[in-house]
Amino acid sequence: MTNMGGDQVEEAVAGAVALLRPVTGRDWEGTKAGRLEWSCRRTAEHVAGDLIAYAGQLAGRATTEYVPFDIVMDEGTGNDGVLDVIETTGALLATTVRATPREVRAFHPYPFRSANREGFAAMGVTEVLAHTHDIAEGLGLAYEPSAELCECVLTHIFPHVRPGADPWRTLLWATGRGDLPDRAPLTGWRWNNNLVIPAGRLTLQGVTPAAAFDLRAGGTGGFDWIEGGPYDGTRAAAGMMLKAYEQGTHRPEWGVFVLVREDDGRAVGGMGFHGAPDEEGRAEVGYDLAEAARGRGYATEALSALSAWALARDEVTALFAAVDRTNTASQGVVTRAGFTRVDCEESTRDRDGEQYGYELRATR
Repeated sequence: MTNMGGDQVEEAVAGAVALLRPVTGRDWEGTKAGRLEWSCRRTAEHVAGDLIAYAGQLAGRATTEYVPFDIVMDEGTGNDGVLDVIETTGALLATTVRATPREVRAFHPYPFRSANREGFAAMGVTEVLAHTHDIAEGLGLAYEPSAELCECVLTHIFPHVRPGADPWRTLLWATGRGDLPDRAPLTGWRWNNNLVIPAGRLTLQGVTPAAAFDLRAGGTGGFDWIEGGPYDGTRAAAGMMLKAYEQGTHRPEWGVFVLVREDDGRAVGGMGFHGAPDEEGRAEVGYDLAEAARGRGYATEALSALSAWALARDEVTALFAAVDRTNTASQGVVTRAGFTRVDCEESTRDRDGEQYGYELRATR
């Protein structure tokens, strides 16, 4: 999968400006933008405002709310001038994304109140693509960005949307702007930045489909791994997650997380769920560490944090882990994280008698 960054922001903006520059002499203010209530002019100004807002969030390292500023066009600015502003704010976002370290996260309200540089780039690209479509529809223009760019957006901030044969049509549907023959129309929509859970010396960083594709193919998933990582279990978990994504059953918060050290930003292992909680509220967890990271308490810290996050949710009644009977180190991890061993017949995975089942129940 293509990385999401400054190049993609510039590609989206260049495509929008190339389409709209020849028609700046038309009445944008008096023309409704597609299905929106806004005019084409208002929609174009909104794009510029979003691009500079996202650049401001990242550059200012905002943590609790939006930086309180807005962009206002000078009186008498024509449609050509608005496109100039879109080009400028797009360049500012692209530059900010490139200059921002990977581990930096800044405030965005949905859904987990933060996003990293890839998230802000993807949100900026989505705003440009979706609203250029709106303006083009209002002005009667044909517009279709590259399939690769649309797929990049979908795999970064629409992990809950089942991929389709046509990424552009899928993105239009996902943003409430189009119809797909096998899906009901959307009346409301949101993108989904990855969840990050603090865990002492680590953070658990949710893996996007884009990262999972790369991990499954033998890449790094965009993470800076210590020697020996990622381990086989992380790659296998990424493959399981992708199956759910491709089937449209993936729920991002119940997917895979990479364990990243706070002090140096390096990835040491993977942890996550085998899927969303079942009808009884049980969810299964699994994990692994690169060999160089073992014996330092990382897995215990991460599992304790992930368990606390999951059991605080009303839909979860218990967590389950299956551990090989010969893996005493992993048995120690689950025990220190509060899990207790259950009878073999209660295990959902011990079909060959080679694993112990461990459970941690909610106390509410």
